[in-house]
Amino acid sequence: MIEIKKISIDDLAALKALSIKTFTDTFAQENTPEDLKNYLDQAYTDEKLTSELRNKQSEFYFIYSNEELAGYLKINIDDAQTESIGEDALEIERIYIDLNFKRLGLGKMLYSKAIERAKELNKTSIWLGVWEYNFSAMKFYQKMGFTQIGNHSFYMGEDEQIDLIMKKELF
Repeated sequence: MIEIKKISIDDLAALKALSIKTFTDTFAQENTPEDLKNYLDQAYTDEKLTSELRNKQSEFYFIYSNEELAGYLKINIDDAQTESIGEDALEIERIYIDLNFKRLGLGKMLYSKAIERAKELNKTSIWLGVWEYNFSAMKFYQKMGFTQIGNHSFYMGEDEQIDLIMKKELF
């Protein structure tokens, strides 16, 4: 059984642990331990995650597989977006699935949740940033109808990396 639940501030510890684990699993091989540690120490502090959870323009969702926490989604609208794409846009900032639950279609379910929320909020487009070397994610998003519209810098510690900005029109 698959279940998607909105995350509240009470879920902070679980969100922090899952965020660190899934980010590390995804990017540790391509980055130095120092850069990864510096990034994790900045991106996933209790204070930063609490602020994100309390932001009315951001939403987090956990996905469970047979009652086990398997991944999460973060979406942003309006001023919470990491780039000014537009008031009519919704950003998927994070979709992460625990390695133990990969290839079960859970990422696609979280993506569908983001689309559902975009439509409920009357957004006409959805966008995200994806690391230029994350070829499997790029392929997935292209298959979902996204096209590249730009790029921006993303810092992993001291290492400047490039995220491709991909967008999909909904209507």
